[in-house]
Amino acid sequence: MQKIGVFVCHCGTNIAATVDVKTVAEQLGKEPGVAFAADYQYMCSEAGQNLIKNAIKEHGLTGVVVCSCSPRMHEATFRKACAAAGINSYMVEIANIREQCSWIHKEKADATEKAIIIGRAAIAKVHLNAPLVPGESPVTKRALVIGGGIAGMQAALDIAEAGYEVDIVEKKSTIGGKMTQIDKTFPTLDCAACISTPKMVDCAQNEKINIYAYSEVSAVKGFIGNFDVSITRKARYVDETKCTGCGICTEKCPQKKVPNEFNLGLNNRTAIYIPFAQAVPKVATIDANYCMMLKSGKCGICSKVCGAGAIDYKQKDEVIEKKYGAIVVATGYNPINIEKYDEFAYSQSKDVVTSLEFERITNAAGPTGGILLRPSDGKHPHTIVFVQCVGSREAPPCTKGGKEYCSKICCMYTAKHAMLTREKYPDTDVYVFYIDVRTPGKNFDEFYRRAVEQYGVHYIKGMVGKVAPQADGTLLVQGSDLIENKQLKIKADMVVLAAAIEADKSARPLATMLTASMDTNDFFTEAHAKLRPVESPTAGIFLAGCCQGPKDIPETVAQASAAAVKVVGVLAKDKLLGNPCVAHPNENMCNGCSSCEKVCPYGAITYSDKEFRGPNRSTLIRRVASVNEAVCQGCGACTVACPSGAMDLKGFSNKQIMAEVDAICR
Repeated sequence: MQKIGVFVCHCGTNIAATVDVKTVAEQLGKEPGVAFAADYQYMCSEAGQNLIKNAIKEHGLTGVVVCSCSPRMHEATFRKACAAAGINSYMVEIANIREQCSWIHKEKADATEKAIIIGRAAIAKVHLNAPLVPGESPVTKRALVIGGGIAGMQAALDIAEAGYEVDIVEKKSTIGGKMTQIDKTFPTLDCAACISTPKMVDCAQNEKINIYAYSEVSAVKGFIGNFDVSITRKARYVDETKCTGCGICTEKCPQKKVPNEFNLGLNNRTAIYIPFAQAVPKVATIDANYCMMLKSGKCGICSKVCGAGAIDYKQKDEVIEKKYGAIVVATGYNPINIEKYDEFAYSQSKDVVTSLEFERITNAAGPTGGILLRPSDGKHPHTIVFVQCVGSREAPPCTKGGKEYCSKICCMYTAKHAMLTREKYPDTDVYVFYIDVRTPGKNFDEFYRRAVEQYGVHYIKGMVGKVAPQADGTLLVQGSDLIENKQLKIKADMVVLAAAIEADKSARPLATMLTASMDTNDFFTEAHAKLRPVESPTAGIFLAGCCQGPKDIPETVAQASAAAVKVVGVLAKDKLLGNPCVAHPNENMCNGCSSCEKVCPYGAITYSDKEFRGPNRSTLIRRVASVNEAVCQGCGACTVACPSGAMDLKGFSNKQIMAEVDAICR
C-alpha cells in the first residue's frame, strides 16, 4: 500500500474563491492510503514546495497528489520538488481543480464536490503508479527553419551565430517573405528593403546556413533531437549551380503575359522569371504552367540565350532526406480573400485595392515605379478612402471568410499609407473609416496622431456600407459618421481595403506532419501563452512570427530570436532525457496484427518472430510487437488501436485509467 500525501492549493483566490479547499483536504485525507493532507495559499511557491518536501521526509510518503492548476503549468515544478525529497518524480500526480473545476463553476458546493472527485481519481492512480526512469537519446546538431520570411531569416541567423548548422526551407523561389513587398515600415518609415535585403544576403553568405528555396517539407518523423524530414525541391528547370542571375533569359522570353504574383497581379512577367532584383538566391525559375517549351516542346529561346547553359527542361522534383535536432515554424501569413465582400466592389473595379496591393503601387520597385496611379486608367487619384477592419473583428458566423480576431497591424499600416500619400501628394484628400484605432506599440500612438494632426488625414469613426462604381470612373463611398451621427457620401478615385490577415494555407498540413497543435483559425498554439510563448506543445517544435498569430515586424523579430535561443538550448545538449511514459506490449497477448504499427506516428513499433513455450513443452514461433522506447513519445495511439489489449502505456495503463474511472463513479 502506498503512503500518499495530498496537497491542496488555494492559488490565491483562483481556486479558493469557488472551492472550499480545507474541506477538500480534509475529505481526501480520509481516502485509503493517504497518510498526510494539507492545504496552502500558493503550493508552487518556495514555501509550498518546502511543505511538500518536509511532509515526504516526516511521513515517509511514497506518492504525492497535488490539487492545483493544470499540469501544463507546474507539473515539472512539483516533480522536481518531490525528486529532491527522494521520491521518483513519476509518483506525482496533478489533480487539476482550477481549469477543470473552479474556473467553470459558480456554486461553491458543486465546485467543492467536483474537486474532491478529481482528487480521489488522482489518488487512485497513484496507488497503481510505479517508479519510471527516462531513457536517453542523442541530439542531431542541426536545425530546420520552415519559412524564409523575416521571422525565418532572423531565427536562422541567430542559430547560426551560436555555431550550429541550419537549413531554411522556403516554398517561394526566393527568401524574404512579405517584407520584400513592403515599401516602408511603421513607425520609423525606414525602407523595408534596406532592412530585409541585408538579412537575405547574410543568410546566403553564412557558411552555417543552407537555403532550400522553391522547396517544401513533405514529411516529418521522429522526435525532439532526432527529426527525420523529407524536403521536396521543386523543379526550377534551371540549374542553380550554373545560373548567374543575369536576367537575359527573362528579357528574351516571348511569353510576356503571365500574371506577376510578386506584384499581386498588377502587372505581368515572363514565363521564366526572377521575382525581384534583390532575390536570394538570384536564380531564374521557369513557370511550367506558361512555358511553351514545357507545354508543347516549341520555343527553347531561354536555353539558346543562356550563356551559362543553366536551362534544364528535363529537371525533376527531388526529395532530400535530412536529420534535425529542432524545428522552427515560420510559415507567415496571407491577406484573406475579400472577393466575397461585394459591398466594397473589389471584384467590380480595379480602383478598389487591398492594402498590400497599395504597397506595391507605391513601391519604387513596383509596377508603376512608385508613382501613385489609378490601376484603371493610370491617372493620379485626388481622393482616396481607406476602409479599416475588412474581414477582421467579425461577429460569428464569419460567412464571408472573415475573422473574429483583430489583425493587429492594419491600423498602423493604414496610418502609414495615409501619411505617405499626403506627404508625397498634398493635393490628395485622404479619408480613413475605422471602428477603433488600435496603436499599442512603442511610438505607435504618436505615429497615428502625426497622420491626423500634421498631415491632415480625415479619420471618420464608422463603417463603409457600400462602394458603388460610377459612370465617370469614380467610386461613390457610402458610410456612417458615428461621432457626427450622419451618413456620408464621398466621391473617391481609389478605395483601399485593410484586409484581415490569416495563417498561410501551408500551416494546417504542416501541423499535421509535425503533430503540433493549432487553434480554430489555423494559427499554431503555443505550449503556454505566458510562460512558453515560443514553444509548441510538441517538444522540439518552436514558433516564430505570424504562424502563431498576427504580429508586426519588431514583435516577429523578437519572437524569432526567442525561438532561436530555445533551439540552441536543445542543440547544446549531447543527449536528451526521453519520456518514460512509453508504450509496452504484453507479448503473451499480442496476436501480431500490425494495427499498432500502422497508427504509430513516430515509427517506434516493429514486429519480430519470437519463440514461445507451447502445450506439451512444444516450441511455437509467434509474430509479436516490440517498441523502441527511444523513439516512442507516449502518444497512446497504439493502445487505442490494439484489438487484443496487448499494448499498454507506462504511467497511463488501462488499469490505472480504469481505477480513476472507478474512483469518480463510486
